[in-house]
Amino acid sequence: MIFLSATSGELAILDWIQEHMRCDVLDWFLPRFTLLANSGIFWVFVTLLLLSIKPYRSWGVEMAIALTLCLFIGNGVLKPLIARVRPFDANPAAPLIATPPTDYSFPSGHTYSSFAAATVLLFHKKSWGAIAVIMASIIAFSRIYLYFHYPSDVLAGMILGIAIGALAHYSVQIVQKKRHAQKG
Repeated sequence: MIFLSATSGELAILDWIQEHMRCDVLDWFLPRFTLLANSGIFWVFVTLLLLSIKPYRSWGVEMAIALTLCLFIGNGVLKPLIARVRPFDANPAAPLIATPPTDYSFPSGHTYSSFAAATVLLFHKKSWGAIAVIMASIIAFSRIYLYFHYPSDVLAGMILGIAIGALAHYSVQIVQKKRHAQKG
């Protein structure tokens, strides 16, 4: 297990957000919006929808692969290996406005699953991908705003999600090209 500790700089960023950005609108909106990515539920729904519509089935396969890789790499390997304590545990005085997660902090699972799904969509339909990137960005910010993740957790989640989304896309593309070449 690698222990990644809290840095005073990252806690200062979180505290600055609490002091300067907290408002009633965001206090209401962000805890609700972040729920879209709880257990990847929104992205799983999108995946199932894509899988059920024949012209978009390969997109759904890519997204399913990406989300599965996120689960195994992020939650299965990185979180327990790095075992980073959440910011609200490092700073018990932090004001929490939503039910806090109970697993480790690094990397942000909400962020990597959201960016993996958004990346897959960007490869196929830029307008849908752009909407997904905006959603993923709001979800990522919500994790910092809610004092659930450090900025580096979210940054790592973005990078990991984009990489996994690209890997899933290119893997499916390679398989499809080989199948097409075999058919002749």
